[in-house]
This record gives sequence, structure tokens and C-alpha cells, in this order.
Amino acid sequence: MARIQVYSTGWCGYCDRARALLRDRGLAYEEIFLDDDPAFRARLLDLTGRWTVPQILIDGTPIGGYDELSELDRRGFLDDLAA
Repeated sequence: MARIQVYSTGWCGYCDRARALLRDRGLAYEEIFLDDDPAFRARLLDLTGRWTVPQILIDGTPIGGYDELSELDRRGFLDDLAA
């Protein structure tokens, strides 16, 4: 199974959606909360090239945020990860 990491905050609606989608698909993920990191946007930019949350990595490769995760699900890719 792929390693999924979700960089998120507790106040982000898109983070909530990403977590729910992963849970609904039965995919385990590691969540990295950035609420207490005042420089989290710079950290995300260095890690993923983007500064918004959530940022999702699959096997270390940044895939983007909720919209990109949802598109992967629509195309059936998340089913492949869960198999």
C-alpha cells in the first residue's frame, strides 16, 4: 500500500474533505498538522512547490490538494492504492 501524507490545518475545509475522502476509501494516511507552525507556508512551498493546505504526498511525490486528490479518485487511482 502506498504511503500517503496529508499536510493540513485544523481550520481548513478542504483538509476536512481530503481526510473524509481518504477515510471513505479505506486508505490509511499520516497527517501532519501545521497549526502550530507560523512558517508553514514556506515549509510547504519548499516541500511541494505550493503554499496552500492541504498538500498531499503519495509515496513522497506531491500530488496537490483536495481538488487533485478528488480527480485521482474520479479516475480510479485511489481504488488502485487501496487494493
